[in-house]
Amino acid sequence: MVASGFTSDRTALIMLLLAESALRSAIETAAHTLGYRVQLAMDPAHSALVQIAELQPALIITDSAAIPRWLADVRADPSTRRIPVLAVGALTDTAHARNMGITDMLSADELQAVLPDALTARVRLFRHAAQLADQCEQAPSALVLKGLHEFNTHEFYECHETLEAAWKAENGPVRDLYRVILQVGLAYYQIERGNYHGASKMFLRTLQWFGTLPDQCQGIDVAQLRADASAARAHLESLGAEHIATFDRALLKPLIYAHADAQEGSQTHD
Repeated sequence: MVASGFTSDRTALIMLLLAESALRSAIETAAHTLGYRVQLAMDPAHSALVQIAELQPALIITDSAAIPRWLADVRADPSTRRIPVLAVGALTDTAHARNMGITDMLSADELQAVLPDALTARVRLFRHAAQLADQCEQAPSALVLKGLHEFNTHEFYECHETLEAAWKAENGPVRDLYRVILQVGLAYYQIERGNYHGASKMFLRTLQWFGTLPDQCQGIDVAQLRADASAARAHLESLGAEHIATFDRALLKPLIYAHADAQEGSQTHD
């Protein structure tokens, strides 16, 4: 899996799809001054939705006269719909622009006049790092521990129900931890059911949450879960929908978390 484009304000990625070289150069300079990364092209041989989901750019900037056809699908998909899109140039039909996935519009002169502040204001950053760090130092609740146990016993649907309740009860950024675990669990659940497209869809959705999380949180080895989910996704895609029945179930690995052995023993004893 590709690291998220908005893990912090120093690693934010801007997808810059502009034909006008002078404006493109000015935006690149401003972005690099802010510490942002810039990507100038998409790979036409691969799905735009998958590329954007993997890159998770903090901002997409496109020409208003050449809005990519794939943009509406990207903005409609749960794995990518939070990514803002700025159209540069004259737009006479704003309703059509919105339908195409545009979230903001500026003329070229307006944009250049307010660079680099325009980028800072629009780049979607993870602004709650300090709060997340504090929450990651805390122990998981009994409800979360129940969901982790269900994940490790392949009760993936039950894990989804449990961690969804934990996610709804939590207002802080650590809720993304619960969301990514339940979505990985749902991907594994779909694999067990032989639903290739359902599993692929859930794997894509996890990418936006993995990018915001540290490698360890609430005693859970997020880095290992990220690696395990990536390996499972790669194996799934290598098989394709036709051969999902041959998926190696050994790749549906358990979560590693503090006191897991003690909890599993307690659950078994009960």
